[in-house]
Amino acid sequence: MHGVRMHGIQAWAALPNEDEEIDPGFWHHPADSLPSWTEARLRGRMIAGAAQGMNAGVKVNSPIFYMHWDMDTDATRGVPGEHAERAVYLTDGAIEVAGQALMPGQMAVVGKDDVCVTAPAPSTVMVLGGEPVGERFIFWNFVSSPKTRLRKAKEDWKQGRMKLPDGDDAEFTPLPEG
Repeated sequence: MHGVRMHGIQAWAALPNEDEEIDPGFWHHPADSLPSWTEARLRGRMIAGAAQGMNAGVKVNSPIFYMHWDMDTDATRGVPGEHAERAVYLTDGAIEVAGQALMPGQMAVVGKDDVCVTAPAPSTVMVLGGEPVGERFIFWNFVSSPKTRLRKAKEDWKQGRMKLPDGDDAEFTPLPEG
């Protein structure tokens, strides 16, 4: 391995039916261009979408929000309530979501009710939500509403017909079985 160790999360958002076949796009937004805030024992950043009067200015195709919280010990914060579907994902540390303990790598899907997140230890938390876009099927990195599109995507990948991001010279890797 060369270079420095990196830590990150790759997030995918399902597209509304009318946008499922748009060309892929890749945009970079420097951290200082995204809304950030500090409150009691918490530092947050809006990564995409809009909630609680903040808008990340990142192109999205449906109403969503995606936040990063760095929580200190004993920090408490409510999950934004403007969206029908919401979740909390713990990347590091320990949190409780509505009284339920989460371990790193776990996600709590929460309903529409008010939900509070508490950190008994320093924690890094991703908070996200959006509006329903309908049933989706998933295979590896492919997401689609019709299963036939998944089969086509799998074949396109095998044949090297998928466009990778500009500057990405990675080899095509085999797909998992399934």
